[in-house]
Amino acid sequence: MKAIAQNTIIAILFIWIGLILGISFLEAWLKFRAPNVTLPIGLGIGRLVFSASNSVQIVFAILVLSLAFWQQLKLHFGVALAIAIVLLHTFWLLPTLDNNAALIINNQPSKQTYEHFLFVGTEVIKCIALIVAGYNYLIRNNKIIIT
Repeated sequence: MKAIAQNTIIAILFIWIGLILGISFLEAWLKFRAPNVTLPIGLGIGRLVFSASNSVQIVFAILVLSLAFWQQLKLHFGVALAIAIVLLHTFWLLPTLDNNAALIINNQPSKQTYEHFLFVGTEVIKCIALIVAGYNYLIRNNKIIIT
């Protein structure tokens, strides 16, 4: 049963990485290159997509924590860091960015803030942390043989 839990954690981590790469580093900026997509429309789409992405990441975090706790597995530092970043996004950065986007969508003045850059930076850190954790779990489970 422990092997199944470990393999499930590995699968979740790599799916999680794919979600971040697909949404944060591909969709986020590509939508603004589509014809007739204005800033308010792009921000409206972004609010929906990032809210959904964040919800999925919360589910991934809960699943990984549950599996690790249930099977008494060590939680890699990279996973803990990624979960901390998800919490930071959930309770601070995304609500702040969402409020700023709402102002722009409603043609109200918005202030230029550093939160967007902080969000991008923490997404990079989260992705790297998950890659390192996933790789370490693979090595620990002898799924990768390095000669």
